[in-house]
Amino acid sequence: MLDINPILLLVTFVVFVSLIAVLNSKLYNPLLSYMKKRDDDLKNDLAKVGSNDEEINALHEKAESIITKAKLEAAALREKVIADAKELAESKLDAKRTELAKEYLEFEQSLAESKKELTSDLMSQVPVFKEAVKAKFSQI
Repeated sequence: MLDINPILLLVTFVVFVSLIAVLNSKLYNPLLSYMKKRDDDLKNDLAKVGSNDEEINALHEKAESIITKAKLEAAALREKVIADAKELAESKLDAKRTELAKEYLEFEQSLAESKKELTSDLMSQVPVFKEAVKAKFSQI
């Protein structure tokens, strides 16, 4: 039936062991070293990501402070411009008010002069009116 041939068994064992040794040196060890290197790289990348988070947060805080400072400067500048514009408008309004007051005074003076002239004209015409009224009464 089945015979066990010791030489064939020994050769098979030697081939098997040599195959394991060759596979170990050519396949398994490089594969395991590659996997270990990959794990180490992943750990390093994760550590760098953690440190990058701190760096990103620091940069974000710096950007926020710059934005806040710029907003404050813009608000101060806007307030200054508004104040300057109000001051300029007030000065123009005051100048216009004084001009209008002067014109009003001149108008009042010319009106008073016109009133005097009309009064004097009417006073000079009173005798003529008296004569006209007497003539009308005499006709009635």
